[in-house]
Amino acid sequence: MKTSRAFFEPLAVGAPAPYRTLPVCLERMIHFVPPHIEKVRAKVPELAGKVDVVLGNLEDAIPADQKLAARQGFIEMARSTDFGATGLWTRINSYDSPWMLDDVLEIVPAIGDRLDVIMVPKVNGPWDIHYLDQLLAQLEAKHAIEKPILLHAILETAEGVENVAAIAQASPRMHGMSLGPADLAASRRMKTTRVGGGHPGYRVLADPDGSGGAPRGSYQQDLWHYTLGRMVDACATAGIKPFYGPFGDFQDPDACEAQFQNAFLMGCVGAWSLHPSQIDIAKRVFSPDPDEVAFARRILDAMPDGSGAVMLDGKMQDDATWKQAKVIVDLARQVAEKDPELAATYGF
Repeated sequence: MKTSRAFFEPLAVGAPAPYRTLPVCLERMIHFVPPHIEKVRAKVPELAGKVDVVLGNLEDAIPADQKLAARQGFIEMARSTDFGATGLWTRINSYDSPWMLDDVLEIVPAIGDRLDVIMVPKVNGPWDIHYLDQLLAQLEAKHAIEKPILLHAILETAEGVENVAAIAQASPRMHGMSLGPADLAASRRMKTTRVGGGHPGYRVLADPDGSGGAPRGSYQQDLWHYTLGRMVDACATAGIKPFYGPFGDFQDPDACEAQFQNAFLMGCVGAWSLHPSQIDIAKRVFSPDPDEVAFARRILDAMPDGSGAVMLDGKMQDDATWKQAKVIVDLARQVAEKDPELAATYGF
């Protein structure tokens, strides 16, 4: 492990200094775009005004014979679009693929000055981050890129879950992590073909009522609760951002919203949107509820310095609830800066 003094030193002469704190960005949804499809690329300028992050996807869901077209399409998309305050990300191919190295070697020189984050699939341990950390520093130095490109790990292998804390703390380049349920299910040999969400077979039974023949109630459980909790704790400890990831059933918006809501309550700041219908779901879920914001503001107003205790509506508020309220109000202010309608609703 690097010493604390060396942790924030650039890894190449001429590379930009790493961030000591992450840039403040609203990232409620990471919207995936297949850049090899020209008609989809044509919609990106309009899309950029509607989402918080546009991600050019080069990995899963891109056919093998379209990988090069996707890479070039992403470069073209990045050069021709004014993203404004919207983040520009890409998901490169996995380390064990024949495309990963050229993804980095071609994209960074071409549009590294515009690229905010590289999403890295199937991260197994901190060594995966260290490799790309060093490579990016060398490329940033060579091509005079002035701000560091951040890294976002997808947690989608059993080994990655085992090493989640070390991954989160591997580099000051770390932006955050996303849960990758499909590949993680395969890695664990789980018996499901669903992409995120619950499973009707993963249940607990209510106790028998003693009548002998009465049906027992049963309740569907969340397959991903344990892993999501570990990821959120690792990210919070390292000061980086946790995200839910994909929800694959586009025909079930209610289940998608419920899954995103659970992730939001557990501490995630956003989720992936794979279909346009999921953009508004993510925007709604990962923006705090106006009633919660109003109550949180009352707590902050009643305890300006965050100390002591007060009673509001018959409930005690103290320094711990003051911290909870500040999380909600700070997020609401971020949302309000981008969304005038919500700003008016929040009263900012």
